[in-house]
Amino acid sequence: MKYRLFALLMLAAGMACAEDAKEEWNETSLSNETIEKIQKAQFNYKKCVVDTMQKPDFAKLESRNATDAIIKLCEATLGEMRQVYLDAQVPGVIADRHLKKLRIQVTRNLLQELMYAEAAKKSGMPQ
Repeated sequence: MKYRLFALLMLAAGMACAEDAKEEWNETSLSNETIEKIQKAQFNYKKCVVDTMQKPDFAKLESRNATDAIIKLCEATLGEMRQVYLDAQVPGVIADRHLKKLRIQVTRNLLQELMYAEAAKKSGMPQ
């Protein structure tokens, strides 16, 4: 009895995966123009983060608080990138996943950079 139930569940899971595969988005459907727009939007986001990081107001804050404030200030740039994805008919789930990945990477790098700067300042190193 258990084996039949298990086999039935495996069959149902296989069918569900087959249905998902039919609706899967193919990454090669993006045109070169769209890819360039996405890369430009990524550059603008990273540039926003770097430019905001260099403001003297954020040097006074603790590194985690400064990181949070900087990421929030540059959030609008990610909205522009999301719109590029949606205009290219990329499903929202995939666009959001890529934006989340990008945000996490940039946040980690920014926090690391600010922590290094904070440690250098506390050790008395000239900037």
